[in-house]
Amino acid sequence: MSTSFSKIAVLAVLSSAVALTTGCATKRSTSEVVVAPLGIPGGQAGYTGAVVVDNASTVISGAENLQAVVYFAFDSSEITAQAANVLNQHASLLSSNPNAGVVIAGHTDERGSREYNVALGERRAQAARNYLAAQGVAVNNVRVISYGEERPAANGNTEEAYAQNRRAELSY
Repeated sequence: MSTSFSKIAVLAVLSSAVALTTGCATKRSTSEVVVAPLGIPGGQAGYTGAVVVDNASTVISGAENLQAVVYFAFDSSEITAQAANVLNQHASLLSSNPNAGVVIAGHTDERGSREYNVALGERRAQAARNYLAAQGVAVNNVRVISYGEERPAANGNTEEAYAQNRRAELSY
C-alpha cells in the first residue's frame, strides 16, 4: 500500500511540474493547478478541493442572478461572443464591488491526456480572467484554478456531453 501511494505521489509531482512548465511564462501568483485529489493537503481534516472566496452577501446575491458558466469550442480557450456577454455581466458586478473576489475554474472534456487537459483548463480560466481584466476588473480579485477533465458537468461520450464539459465556471 505504501509503495502505491509513493508512486501516486511521484506521479502527482511530475504531472504538476509538467502542467506548470507548459503554461504561459507570466503566470500570476493567484493561479492554481489541480491535477487530482490525491490526499488532504496541509494536514487539513476535511479538504473538499474547493477554493474559497469571502464576499459580502450583496455580492453573492447579485451573482445568483448571473449565468456562471462560459463555454469553449473544442481544443480552444478563445472567448466567444456568447462567453463575452456572460463575462460582461460579471465584470459589471465586480466593478461595482471593487473588494469582491471570484474564482474561475477551467474544465475540459475527457479527450486528451490528463496533463494536456489541466493545461487547457488553465488556459480557459486565464482567458476568462484576462477578459475580465480588459473590462477593468482588478486581477488581484480573480483566482484561477484548473480541474481539467476531473469534474465533468455531463457524463457520456457524445459531442453534446463534451460541449457541456468544455467550460469555465465563475463562483463567488
